[in-house]
This record gives sequence, structure tokens and C-alpha cells, in this order.
Amino acid sequence: MKNSIILQTKRLYLREMNQGDLPALCKILMDEETMYAYNGAFNKEETQNWLDRQLDRYRTYGFGLWAVVLKETDAMIGQCGITLQPWKDSEVMEVGYLLQRDYWHKGFATEAAKACMEYAFTELHACQVCSIIRDTNTASQNVALRNGMTKSDDTWIKHYRGVDMPHYLFSAKRG
Repeated sequence: MKNSIILQTKRLYLREMNQGDLPALCKILMDEETMYAYNGAFNKEETQNWLDRQLDRYRTYGFGLWAVVLKETDAMIGQCGITLQPWKDSEVMEVGYLLQRDYWHKGFATEAAKACMEYAFTELHACQVCSIIRDTNTASQNVALRNGMTKSDDTWIKHYRGVDMPHYLFSAKRG
């Protein structure tokens, strides 16, 4: 697996996910508490669709949400990466992150997201990188702020899983 590493940090490496990562992905996406910002846990089919979407993104764009792997144990503890996401009438390059609950509050999301931001600026030559975060997701908002993103005054209501969800736009420009 280590030959498919996209980027590394002090404690983590990020690589493309594959079908063998489905059990680890299920631990994340099928956990009710972890998925509160998505209005509930996914089922197995939704989790497989999520993985398939990442595999399609790798083929189409060369990037997507990558497996976040703890160097110390070689365990996949989350996902973090870069996707193209709609924001109102445009499309933005977004850094997204979602970790298994056992690994919250240890700085892993901040570490992985910062590395992905740098990758977007240096490897993908992005002028701006964003994170679109639900208004109730203060933990993810704090990750964005710790990584130097600025919260816009702009909000957008996303309709997802039958619920209207206000979202904030956080962004950073290439320095």
C-alpha cells in the first residue's frame, strides 16, 4: 500500500482508497455520531456508493477523498482530500475531512487537511481552496480556522437527505 502514497505528514499518510477499505469506511460512514453533519449514518449501499464516487474521482480528476492512514499502525482512520463541489452558481475546490470517532480531538483532521491544502496549492495550482461546512459542525469549522481558512459571511442552504442544511464557506488563498 505504501507505494500508492499521495502525501505524508508527521503521523499520517494519505493514499487512494480501494475496495479493501470498505470495512474501515463503514466504521466511519455508518456511525450515527460521526455522521451527525450528514443528518445520520449511511447504510452499506450508501457507503459503497461513496467509495465508488471516490474511485471515479481518482480516474476523472486524479484526486478525491483519500484514505487517512496512521503511520504507527497502518490503520485507515479516516478520509481527507480534495473534491470539486458546488457552491451556489459555481464550483470550488474543497478540502474535506471525516475521521473515525476514536481519532477525534487528537489533531489528525487538522494535520491531514493542512497537507491537502498545501497539495492543492502546490500540485494542483489552485488559487483558492475552500471547505463547505454545515452551520452546526463546529469541530470541522475549528479545523478550517486552525489551518488558516477564513469564514465568509456568505451562507448557502443545501438540501440533503430531506433536510435544509445551512452551510458556511471557509477559504484560503494561495500565499
